[in-house]
Amino acid sequence: MAEVLLFHHALGLTKGIFTFTDELRRAGHTVHVPDLFDGHLFTTIKDGMAYVKEIGFEEIMERGSRAASEFPYEIVYAGFSLGVLAAQKLAQTREGASGALFFNSCVPTSMFGSPWPANLPVQIHGMDTDPYFVDEGDIEAARELVATANHADLFLYPGDQHLFADSSLPSYDAETTTLLLQRVFEFLRHLDD
Repeated sequence: MAEVLLFHHALGLTKGIFTFTDELRRAGHTVHVPDLFDGHLFTTIKDGMAYVKEIGFEEIMERGSRAASEFPYEIVYAGFSLGVLAAQKLAQTREGASGALFFNSCVPTSMFGSPWPANLPVQIHGMDTDPYFVDEGDIEAARELVATANHADLFLYPGDQHLFADSSLPSYDAETTTLLLQRVFEFLRHLDD
């Protein structure tokens, strides 16, 4: 079974994040979910991003690094949207990662000053008309990463919702989340192959 370090999105540690992690735990995986926002919760992405800008993107990534320092190097880094920044940085730059799961976001690998580790497995999930994922360049970054990695998949789902796997939000899509979870479980099962 895998050990996963999952970083939340710009709304904070919502009930939907805990529901998602409970699904992974029910499948037998160990999941850690640090709070990068010191308990702050937001109802809109705009408000959450205002908080992020106040404390700084670098600080968010640093909080992710501090959280990771408490866990083994051989871990799966996962993130939802904003949380992908910390997850991708750690997966790409901290030696020993087992895998990576990026939901609703991906940034250019050049952002972290090194190429993606060619043999590090990764899955990237997003909706094909999500304005955050498609219009802000994430989809291009995801395609670029997938093209350079030996074990990488980009899964695009029909729809325009950003945080579609968070069951506590109006953007939640139960059917798509079920498919996403099936793919995540398959990914985690094969990490030991």
